[in-house]
Amino acid sequence: MTASSLHATRAHAFNAAAAQYAANRPAYPDALFDVIEELAGQELAGARVADVGAGTGIGTALLRDRGAEVVAVEPGDGMAGEFRRVHPAIPIVRGNGNDLPLLTDSLDFLTYAQAWHWTDTSRSVPEALRVLRPGGALALWWNTHPLDVTWIADQAGRIAEHFSDIGALPKVELNGGNARAALADPSGRLDFTYRTVRWSRRVPVETHLANLGSHSIFLVAGEERATAFFTDERRILQDLFPDGTVEETYDVELLVATNP
Repeated sequence: MTASSLHATRAHAFNAAAAQYAANRPAYPDALFDVIEELAGQELAGARVADVGAGTGIGTALLRDRGAEVVAVEPGDGMAGEFRRVHPAIPIVRGNGNDLPLLTDSLDFLTYAQAWHWTDTSRSVPEALRVLRPGGALALWWNTHPLDVTWIADQAGRIAEHFSDIGALPKVELNGGNARAALADPSGRLDFTYRTVRWSRRVPVETHLANLGSHSIFLVAGEERATAFFTDERRILQDLFPDGTVEETYDVELLVATNP
């Protein structure tokens, strides 16, 4: 399987696990949206927002809760179906960041929660600039695993080793915002500001494992290989967290750029 075909397979894998994704994936802290407003120089309340690659609506619902007039954009059948089930009052349209089904100069914010890396930036960057009004903001963010937390770094290494043959790579520090911004826009057209927000949540071991299982590398690996990994990983986690509760720590990496 080529790198491009593997990337496409992983992108579409979420549709078969939409309910698992919705039930177990982490959300985002309130502080993240405070920083987005600060860097954008405008409030989300009353703003016209499109959340692209919305998935099951984890980020979309939080944007609505901040008072935004938000529409979701989602390409996948399974994810869009789960979105409609969980958030029937939030409008959703089918599409993706490479060809946005949105009017030119129509948005105050365009957001991507855990989704920008699935786009072709040669197309998604000009599309973002097209749909944002002058002064509108593009906000991209990812819940990432901080490698200064020992157990998280060790787990990342086990995942990389177990699934190396199907595209899993060792986790590496991106060494700050310049590296993240260069990946997000190789053309350099967007002038990103970078911030991180650390937060954590406490969940049962089984929720943590289900969260891992909703990631694309596990979904494309197949049930047998994923189950083999989880059998060993459950034993390790039970030794690390004898009370059965895992403290998941995240660094939300945020990039915000405004449309001139």
